[in-house]
Amino acid sequence: MKHTYDYPRPALTVDCVLFGLDVDDSDLKVLLIERATEPFEGKWTIPGGFVVPGESVDDAARRELREETGVHDVFLEQLYTFGAPDRDPREHVVSVAYFALVNINEHQLEADTDARNAAWFSIFDLPQDLAFDHTKIFDVALDRLRRKLRYEPVGFELLPKKFTLTQLQRLYETIWERKLDKRNFRKKVLGMEILQDLGEI
Repeated sequence: MKHTYDYPRPALTVDCVLFGLDVDDSDLKVLLIERATEPFEGKWTIPGGFVVPGESVDDAARRELREETGVHDVFLEQLYTFGAPDRDPREHVVSVAYFALVNINEHQLEADTDARNAAWFSIFDLPQDLAFDHTKIFDVALDRLRRKLRYEPVGFELLPKKFTLTQLQRLYETIWERKLDKRNFRKKVLGMEILQDLGEI
């Protein structure tokens, strides 16, 4: 016998904010898709979609990311839950947002399902008016990334397997949008004892 609920239930979606670093120009980028369907057809947005009944939100996030962008096998960290009643013009939709750090060169983009296109955009030059409340979701994800850099070593996923301390410093400077003292930065990073010196120049 099925149980019936006395109250209507909001729909559930997932959204995935992926940050990647363009090592050539030290530019931090975010992955966006161009919507192929209404609402907001033609607008750029964060990859995501509806959770299928019987599917966990984690599985839904990985599936939607793979279907809409071709990106797979990345570690997704749950970011925040967005549930404003008017965030989706169709109905009351609650979204569980995730974020991840990836090496751009390791993932070939391939838009599919309800995505017309998938592309990397500089965090300093995003398309205007992202669909839904995705500008807010992006802002929360970027703030989380900046805060995490202060208390734990993150960001290595954005770099090649072998990288210089200068590249690592540029990564931190790009994310924090400020210059860092070279000597203090290297002393702090090397003091963590998490890097391996390859003896290469």
